[in-house]
Amino acid sequence: MSDVIRLATRNDSSSSVRMWQSAAITDAGAGLRTADFAAWLEGRRRAHHLQVRRIPFADLDGWAFEEATGNLRHRSGRFFTVEGLHVVRGGPPVGPYQAAEWEQPIIVQPEVGILGILAKEIDGVLHLLMQAKMEPGNPNLVQLSPTVQATYSNYTGVHRGAPVKYLDYFVRPGRGRVIADVLQSEHGSWFLQKSNRNMIVEAYDDVPVEEDFCWLTLGQIAELMRRDYVVNMDSRTVLACCPADYDEAGALYSDTEVLSWFTAERARHDLRAWRMPLDDVADWVRDEHRIAHTANRYFRVVAVAVEGSSREVASWTQPLFEPVGLGLVAFVVRSFAGVPHLLVHARVEGGFLDTVELGATVQCTPRNSAHLDSADRPPFLDLVLNAAPHQIRYLALHSEEGGRFMHANNRYVIVEADEDSAPAVPPPGFLWVTPGQLSFLLRHGRYVNVQARTLLAILNARAVQL
Repeated sequence: MSDVIRLATRNDSSSSVRMWQSAAITDAGAGLRTADFAAWLEGRRRAHHLQVRRIPFADLDGWAFEEATGNLRHRSGRFFTVEGLHVVRGGPPVGPYQAAEWEQPIIVQPEVGILGILAKEIDGVLHLLMQAKMEPGNPNLVQLSPTVQATYSNYTGVHRGAPVKYLDYFVRPGRGRVIADVLQSEHGSWFLQKSNRNMIVEAYDDVPVEEDFCWLTLGQIAELMRRDYVVNMDSRTVLACCPADYDEAGALYSDTEVLSWFTAERARHDLRAWRMPLDDVADWVRDEHRIAHTANRYFRVVAVAVEGSSREVASWTQPLFEPVGLGLVAFVVRSFAGVPHLLVHARVEGGFLDTVELGATVQCTPRNSAHLDSADRPPFLDLVLNAAPHQIRYLALHSEEGGRFMHANNRYVIVEADEDSAPAVPPPGFLWVTPGQLSFLLRHGRYVNVQARTLLAILNARAVQL
């Protein structure tokens, strides 16, 4: 007698429905009210000894500049290295705000980390297990992170620290039901072809809540994403990948047309990038405390000593990338026939594996182009900077990944525009897509960059209604 073969449903819409239901619960979850969250987070911060000090490179323990190349490397050969990158950009011309050729320091970390959020249905509502986690580069040290946030070196014990809590749910099949699992890029301007596995897994069994962890609904997290420096980047990128079926009557372009446009953008850009010795990078200088650009723009490489009793390792030293100036990431939004659309930008960054990913309308550090005339600055920058209060649908300060970047802070904005300021036929390299279309593209790795994913997470969690 032959075995009965049962076919799975190709597209299970129940996860999206349950996520929307969780997003509707904003005031209180299972055991923690949103109004009490700030006190809970401050309590977790006070429960541990946390300190970050800037130090000279000579005081780095286990890190050293290689004599032959000047590359900054850990003695274990693991974690990451700081090397040089030479980038040559061909294809369509760009404005003075982005050079056709440049050299820079870059973080080389070929490992694939895990960013995982554990889910559980409690009292009929899907909850997410979140962690109060200390990262040395966070402006306030402790922010709300995923259940698991670990590099391969971390969770395989290279640091010889304590094991990563809840890791089994994400590396051992059968512990739970996978809701989302996609390989996504990190910052293409600072990492060379770095990816993380973004996961949401619903646990089958009861889950004990360890110290520094709490259950929150998606709606509660949405409320927290309205606040400055609370929900960290790793949480935001995972939440961007959660199932989200938007009720959209249509779009300016079909999904096939959007994919075709994106494929054409990737094909028309010619980007060549190769590693080089850090000592040979032009226009960058090193002293005992930092590696910096000669014009004091872009970012610096600095060193820190960290003490964090809540971490798997209680103390360590490491280099960090520190941006020069507050960044700006903004989506310009318009409604066409009653359907909200976001203006995406096919963005080229030297560290991308596939040359181009979809970014927000504006992604830059305004001070880096302050010396340029208005016509030469990034498109739509002045529209965002000069937006009236009634045009701003969302505004909050968020920091980027605190394990590699020091105070990498951005203003995240969603700005409403009209035909005069943001025409239906935008400049080359830009396209109007719906939030649903962007969410659909996020099922594919390396289609949407990490900054745009933050803004999509805000929409997915219904922190703002367009």
